Amino acid sequence: MRKIRTAVLISGRGSNMVALTKAAQDKDFPAEITLVISNIPDAAGLEKAKSLGVEALAIDHQAFPSRKKFEAALHATLKDAQIELVCCAGFMRVLTPWFVNRWENRLLNIHPSLLPKYKGLNTHQRALNAGDDMHGCTVHYVTAELDGGETILQHEINIYDDDTAESLAYRLLPLEQSVYPKALKKVAKRIQS
Repeated sequence: MRKIRTAVLISGRGSNMVALTKAAQDKDFPAEITLVISNIPDAAGLEKAKSLGVEALAIDHQAFPSRKKFEAALHATLKDAQIELVCCAGFMRVLTPWFVNRWENRLLNIHPSLLPKYKGLNTHQRALNAGDDMHGCTVHYVTAELDGGETILQHEINIYDDDTAESLAYRLLPLEQSVYPKALKKVAKRIQS
């Protein structure tokens, strides 16, 4: 069985990237994480990726005069590495239609809300402010519309009366680390067939 060559884009500590990489190390997993790229040169996730035996590099978005030039360099790097599938995992850059369209149906993201609710930032606080009794995370295809692509998988958690944005984030993270590998597996199998 050929594994789908997958890259993970990060900007920070890379906790979801670690979960994806560890899941992909299973011999029966349909994808392999072959490259990790951060737009932040000192992102902690880069060292974590290297410790897991994955090539890791930084493409500093601030080193480019425009978003388009940064994305062109990112795209070229992915193509040179023969990447077939890209997972955004805490990648804090909004990607332009130019980039997204080149990776249509091969670009995934995990978002900390039950989309279509609470696109964008501060999702935990927004769910609390709205008085919701459920919250969760969504793995979805990335499209030109922010957090607007088709849902691949979702996972729900209860919101408790004493929850804060911090406690919700803390309780949601292990679920993100469980659901993202399942979504990657589903998409990679689809590409294989």
